Amino acid sequence: MAGLRGPLRLAAAWLARAALALAALLAPAGAAFAQQQGFQTIAPYAVLLDSDSGAVLFEKAADELMTPASMAKLMTVEILFDQIKQGKVKLDDEFPISESAWRRGGGPSGGSSMFAVLNSRVKVSDLIQGITVMSGNDAAIAVAEGIAGSEGAFATRMTARARELGLPRSTFTNATGMPEPDQRVTARELALLANHVIQTYPDLYKYFAQREFTWNKIRQQNRNPLLTMDIGADGLKTGNVGDSGFGLVGSAVQNGQRLIVVVNGLKTVKDRAEEARRILNWGFRSFESKEVFPAGATIGEARVFGGEPSSVPLVAKGPVRILVPRGASERLVARVVYVGPLRPPVAAGAQVARLKIQRGDVQAVDIPLYAAADAETGQLTRRAFDAASELAIGFVRGRFQKSGS
Repeated sequence: MAGLRGPLRLAAAWLARAALALAALLAPAGAAFAQQQGFQTIAPYAVLLDSDSGAVLFEKAADELMTPASMAKLMTVEILFDQIKQGKVKLDDEFPISESAWRRGGGPSGGSSMFAVLNSRVKVSDLIQGITVMSGNDAAIAVAEGIAGSEGAFATRMTARARELGLPRSTFTNATGMPEPDQRVTARELALLANHVIQTYPDLYKYFAQREFTWNKIRQQNRNPLLTMDIGADGLKTGNVGDSGFGLVGSAVQNGQRLIVVVNGLKTVKDRAEEARRILNWGFRSFESKEVFPAGATIGEARVFGGEPSSVPLVAKGPVRILVPRGASERLVARVVYVGPLRPPVAAGAQVARLKIQRGDVQAVDIPLYAAADAETGQLTRRAFDAASELAIGFVRGRFQKSGS
């Protein structure tokens, strides 16, 4: 046992560093803070998300499944944007308007349409505007068929993409959002999807802010009412179908702070616009941004088994900020979470961990952390030492488990 004391002390020091704790910091109180202020909404489903921190500032039935209507087109656009980013699709590429796209999504359908002509070919850049400005079902179907060959195959891809993005509950059965029994999403996952689109495709996201678009000599205004409200709105998508009511995924920026709102199930167009604006205004008025870690700061370390060096510093992509209720204070606990120890080689810039900041049972921040340095495979002595450390940690865990039984 004496031979294990060194590894045990090293393991204890490593565990202590990994248990990163932040005390006496301010944190957003989310739904509880809203309740204290008496803030409510008539929307059956609602979420207000801070883009930088990922903190949910307000929620109502956020994890209940609901009908997305045309808000499902956010996933259609995400897949198209991803194809463009990978270079597999170009803005000047042209997709055909099939009879299916024209009949089910064009003028004959009676639904939202960009009025693309049957058997014509339309540039991808125009199809994007057909979706983001006009909510055109014909444009969405043309994109689905152009990428996957059929709308059914594309819908399967939509659900698979949702899982890749960490959205476990949302299921898509078509590219348009037209009602089908199995097509369901949650308000929280729509907000997360919107934030992903905003942060991942900043050069393409601008299409959502476009006020109007003319195609086939038909000029249409953007259906997003927030764009005309002078509140800093620049996206994203409305929806309405049958008894599901009126919904909206919106985003706005004020004083460098971006908030994302999702509402759904409202009875009228007016209710949808007013509730979305009211929730955004409440968020901007009630919270302020605080910096927890400056850009480039080492937030923690991750151990590298048999690596040289034996650990790598962890950093975020930029400054870590958290929204705090004005005039309120609470204690935060932050943790660096990863599956480890890591196995070499580890490349600088690789995402290897996450920073999670908790306020009680509420998660205020959940962002990826990246290795700030390379770690190569170490010498045999390093690997043997680390193996002994792991053996010691396993021995201690076993003793704790046994004594607690």
